[in-house]
Amino acid sequence: MILIIGGAASGKRSYLAALGYGPEEVADGVLDGKKALYGLEKLVEQDPEGADALLPELLKKEAVACCEVGSGVIPVRYEQRQAREATGRLCIQLAARAEKVVRMVAGIPTVIKGS
Repeated sequence: MILIIGGAASGKRSYLAALGYGPEEVADGVLDGKKALYGLEKLVEQDPEGADALLPELLKKEAVACCEVGSGVIPVRYEQRQAREATGRLCIQLAARAEKVVRMVAGIPTVIKGS
């Protein structure tokens, strides 16, 4: 599995396309039978307390993309902070198991794990 992280509009979707994932192969913020997931943070926001339960299904994906949640402005609302924390912890688990982790900055992929 490849984990792709980066800020909003950093090029994650374009990178998925460069890897050969077309729109029909990428789920957008929902778990289904598609090969790649874009918007993990959107999925976790729906149920932050259940984020750990998502791990087995996410590990079946070929690629998972998530907005960077460890930098930036800390949300004022508790629910938003809880969702960010859950997303970050889930990304830690995914990164530990991923074959490759890529950080996107300004459309430039930087491999931080794997080759």
